[in-house]
Amino acid sequence: MTTTEPRITQTEINDILWRACDTFRGAVDPSEYKNYILVMLFIRYMSDLWQDKREQYAQRYDGDATRVERALSRERFRVPPECDFGTLFRQRNEPNIGELINIALERIEDENKEKLEGVFRNIDFNSEANLGQTRERNRRLKSLLEDFANPKLDLRPSHLASNDVIGDAYEYLIAKFASGAGKKAGEFYTPAEVSALLAKLVRPKAGDRICDPACGSGSLLIKVAREIGSPNFSLFGQESNGSTWSLCRMNMFLHEMDSARIEWCDTITNPKLIEGDSLMRFNCVVANPPFSLDKWGADTAGSDRFNRFHRGIPPTSKGDYAFITHMIEIALPGEGKIAVIVPHGVLFRGGAEGRIREKLIEENLLEAVIGMPANLFYGTGIPAAILVFNKGKTTTDILFIDASRDYADGKNQNRLRPEDIDRVVATFQAGASVAKYAHRATLAEVKENEYNLNIPRYVDTFEAEPEVDIPAVQQEIEDLERQLAKTRQEMAGYLEELGLVSGEGKR
Repeated sequence: MTTTEPRITQTEINDILWRACDTFRGAVDPSEYKNYILVMLFIRYMSDLWQDKREQYAQRYDGDATRVERALSRERFRVPPECDFGTLFRQRNEPNIGELINIALERIEDENKEKLEGVFRNIDFNSEANLGQTRERNRRLKSLLEDFANPKLDLRPSHLASNDVIGDAYEYLIAKFASGAGKKAGEFYTPAEVSALLAKLVRPKAGDRICDPACGSGSLLIKVAREIGSPNFSLFGQESNGSTWSLCRMNMFLHEMDSARIEWCDTITNPKLIEGDSLMRFNCVVANPPFSLDKWGADTAGSDRFNRFHRGIPPTSKGDYAFITHMIEIALPGEGKIAVIVPHGVLFRGGAEGRIREKLIEENLLEAVIGMPANLFYGTGIPAAILVFNKGKTTTDILFIDASRDYADGKNQNRLRPEDIDRVVATFQAGASVAKYAHRATLAEVKENEYNLNIPRYVDTFEAEPEVDIPAVQQEIEDLERQLAKTRQEMAGYLEELGLVSGEGKR
């Protein structure tokens, strides 16, 4: 490839990939077909990258096959023979094409157990339930392979406009799928702008261990990692949904963060991020957990072997404080920072939640409460808040920020603008009150409000109506009435001249 030959841009690859979704659109739910599109992108990228590596080594070693294979065996991944995208494309007319794709994926897993074991087990290309009966399934899979065989879709690194193109394309597709997946969208994706805000609020630094215990497709973890600006970090996550866990593992691989440890299991009932007999601890903990999750595991919380719920057990039908409690427990003592997205009910509901909230405040862990705009998250139009906890907090004050009015209107979804994010971050870092926007409350104020954290109790956004000049308004009404009487009189004269009414006002 010459230096003058154009490279594929982010926009071009995004457009090609989104058109490939036409194979399923209208026939398969977006929350399901996203898996097939994203896995096919993964296979195509791995195949192109593998071929690129092979060609490089063949040139370096003058075609010496033994040396080429030895060099390839030291790469961060391997694509077994006959399991690449090109082979699958040539087999696209086979009557068992779904089974052939499954076999190829299984072999890729076996060759890359350390990084990809189990990643494809939840995604079945031979599924009648998801892809239809044999003829229809084969037709869809053939179309999908042909879409990804687009000659413009050359995913070799030397043909890409930047190293981030593939990872960003994967993120682009996840965001597009989320916009059409309804309530299920929130299960696997947090809007990129919100993720960027959380990343800045926890202030990650080089060497940090970062965790998202409800990581979905992993986008939030990646945003926090990128905030550091160096490769010196380690990522950890846990996800309860099998197919979403698979997407997260692929997402990490495509962003060259395949050393991330992503566990598949329920975080509350069966935490998997363990060191010895204790929970792992992290410098930064972030999450967008499911809002008010029902049946989260309250029945076994009292006997939790890690004693996470020593402040109290949240209600059976609302698991918000179960996630908050878990996140606080896994943050490093003396320095750990936590940012979590919650529904507003978490700020003021009473009962068990009120008692837990009071203890968290008395322990001086809560650093900030930030109110966000409505209709910001996929799957719900309700406004949410961000709670920031800090295990190294040095003051007893709590900063309240009302950012609910700062956003860009969207057709289906509102979004945060860069200036909105910057304003929140700057205010948070300054830690000072701002008229109509933020208030730094003392612990005494919070106690006076009976530990209720409802933002309007602290941030006064009331805008006084301008005073009305009653005499001036009355004068204006009288002037209008005089003008109306004059106009009626003139109109009556015109009608009489035209013979349309008599002098007595009759036709």
